[in-house]
Amino acid sequence: MELGIKNGEDCKMKNFLAEILEQPQSLKDTLAFYNGNEGKRLLSDLCGLVRKDHFSRIVFTGMGSSYFVSYAASCLFNSLGIKSCAVNTSELLYYHFQMLSSETLLVCISQSGESAEVVKLLGKLPSNVTCLGITNEVESSLAIKSKGILLSVAGKEEMTSTKTYTSTTLLAFMFGWAIANQLDEKKYFIINRMVAGFEQLLSCYEDLAAPILDFLGDTQFMQFIGRGPLYSTALQSELMFKEAAKTSSSGALGGEFRHGPMEMVDSSFRSVLFAADGITYAQSIKMASDIAKYDGKVVLFTNKDPQLNNSNIKTFVINQPDEFLFSIQSIIPVQLMVNQIALSKGFEPGDFVHGGKVTLAE
Repeated sequence: MELGIKNGEDCKMKNFLAEILEQPQSLKDTLAFYNGNEGKRLLSDLCGLVRKDHFSRIVFTGMGSSYFVSYAASCLFNSLGIKSCAVNTSELLYYHFQMLSSETLLVCISQSGESAEVVKLLGKLPSNVTCLGITNEVESSLAIKSKGILLSVAGKEEMTSTKTYTSTTLLAFMFGWAIANQLDEKKYFIINRMVAGFEQLLSCYEDLAAPILDFLGDTQFMQFIGRGPLYSTALQSELMFKEAAKTSSSGALGGEFRHGPMEMVDSSFRSVLFAADGITYAQSIKMASDIAKYDGKVVLFTNKDPQLNNSNIKTFVINQPDEFLFSIQSIIPVQLMVNQIALSKGFEPGDFVHGGKVTLAE
């Protein structure tokens, strides 16, 4: 199966894979910006605002990939003792709006800054609610209407979210670490090591997806499973399979999967399970073992090899010890799987059929 970038008239196919391969540079650009004067000032000002106003909690919100980033960010903030939650913007608009008050800091995440629900929410907010934005577009509605913004500096993206997803997630994590006074030289060292890990994985991109897909075989339906920040990775994987590869898929919380979905596991079941060394590592490994025991196949993306001896489990170790940064880096193989599946079906990876890059209608 050919994974390489094609030259010539097939620009959309080129753009999807090119945007995957541009992620190390996008991450470097994000880091360079926040190591420069303007980025340091933005981050410092927003951290100062959070500390000064003593908000009772932070509400993260977004749609699609941006909601998934919101969930991962909330996991990090709560782990740092900063009370937060993540609410899908369409639900926040109609069912949870009353939770917003002068004591709530609203953080809207939108890569375009123009998602219909986010723009509508901004127009509905009372004047006493403080809203910050995380976006990739400096001239967007979100950037203009927010009290302050953090720019992901990921560069222009045409296709299904890849580099904007990884850069935005990193920036949301950096925001949390900065508020908690943990964005120090040691943290920057491990972040830069993650970027190097991106480069290393993508340097062999042509050989990365094929063995995984050969192991899985039939991929008409794919189940993705994760806990904590890795639930965000599972949801983003689900979205890419549906949007870019037109393949049925589902993302599930590891704990929830035992409450019913486990019953569908049989010899036709195909799954990807994300398991980083951390507080739920043992539960995740047990989940992989149980799926394999019931004859389902599992690709296990992990940073700690559990040495499972089962022909139904294929372990893929990614050298990233930090659980939160692992949630970013572990999306790379899935991105390449999506690209290869789309090509095998004979269509352009990430080509939009019923919508577009930015969703402008509810």
